[in-house]
Amino acid sequence: MAKRLGRRKFLLYGSATLGTSLLLKACGSAQTTDTADSTTTTESPVAAGSSGDTIKVGILHSLSGTMAISEKSVVDAEQLAIEEINAAGGVLGKQIEPIVEDGSSDWPTFAEKAKKLIDQDKVPVIFGCWTSASRKAVLPVFEEKKHMLWYPVQYEGQECSNNIFYTGAAPNQQIEPAVDWLLENKGKKFFLVGSDYVFPRTANTIIKEQLKAKGGETVGEDYLPLGNTEVTPIITKIRAALPDGGVIFNTLNGDSNVAFFKQMQGAGLGPDKYPVMSVSIAEEEVQAIGVEYLKGHYAAWNYFMTVDTPENKKFVEAFKKKYGEDRVTNDPMEAAYIGVHLWKQAVEKAGTADDLEAVRKAAYGLPFEAPEGTVAMNPNHHLSKVVRIGEVRDDGLFEIVYATDKAVEPIPWNQYVADTKGYACDWSDSSKGGKYKI
Repeated sequence: MAKRLGRRKFLLYGSATLGTSLLLKACGSAQTTDTADSTTTTESPVAAGSSGDTIKVGILHSLSGTMAISEKSVVDAEQLAIEEINAAGGVLGKQIEPIVEDGSSDWPTFAEKAKKLIDQDKVPVIFGCWTSASRKAVLPVFEEKKHMLWYPVQYEGQECSNNIFYTGAAPNQQIEPAVDWLLENKGKKFFLVGSDYVFPRTANTIIKEQLKAKGGETVGEDYLPLGNTEVTPIITKIRAALPDGGVIFNTLNGDSNVAFFKQMQGAGLGPDKYPVMSVSIAEEEVQAIGVEYLKGHYAAWNYFMTVDTPENKKFVEAFKKKYGEDRVTNDPMEAAYIGVHLWKQAVEKAGTADDLEAVRKAAYGLPFEAPEGTVAMNPNHHLSKVVRIGEVRDDGLFEIVYATDKAVEPIPWNQYVADTKGYACDWSDSSKGGKYKI
């Protein structure tokens, strides 16, 4: 594992180690459902975390280690949502009681803490994870127990679990629109730079297929081990492959980005000729790297702090009031905030927090007036979301240079990749489930 980062350093995704299974008594003996299975359980799992005057919920993020710099802020957003809900009367007349566990930036620990929250604390829901590595580590736990995770970060897709609600972007709501915008506005030649693990590798597979279909060209592709800052060879390859300039699509994570952007600037590869599009750098990361190195470069998200909606103004004001005027908000934080509020709506619609299948079904179609705009939960457990592209400006925030006219429907199974083209997910129909041929 990479060394622990300081407060002003930046996030690092890890590699996955799958978590082990656990024992949790559910109502009946439902069988395990794989993420690509076309069937749903016929039994309704029941938790027992809403006894007395409270409903216990789990919060599972890294409060220590490499990922704490980013995940602490997500916990802050989830706590803000809980505070708002409790102040308005709670859920089903009960106050939400969060039980916060530290995943410690260690993927097996995430799995163990998920088991603890389910087995010992009997929570009916967990809000948690950031990296795909941590999500993959806890996935077997939630699949085995038919439990419920609300996951708040954009990801690589190619997954559709009945036990996870994904409130961040699917690739067609972030990566693919970013590629289309770059092709139209910045050039046809792309150099792909990423960290060497599942998210960048999968993202770049999608991008390469999309470029083939759209008349673009992948002129180079290179990866760094997680935490590696030896970026000089990549800079040299970029200069050789794009002597006259071109697009860099960046899926680097961790402090590799600090070295990368500093050396890009030092080598004279500025955003005028070498625009970089990032999909893991948001407002907090800009502050950590240094605005002077990122000004003029781009990021693709669904939410920026600069989104001009009444809901966002209220969200930012409430967040700053609770946590400090110097704090910024970002997309994963907002997606986490959405998740808590949508779960609350689903519980109230179902009339129960403990019957997890009833809560799942109640979530389908639910809208929420989010800071980013109106979102809605689809039967594939992903949200319809507006896509936005932002350019880093002098103050470290993003000037929104592109936004879709309306929310984009999520597509978990990628339609550019041959193995998943033509497949979809629909958990509201037992004959379709997690993966079916359209």
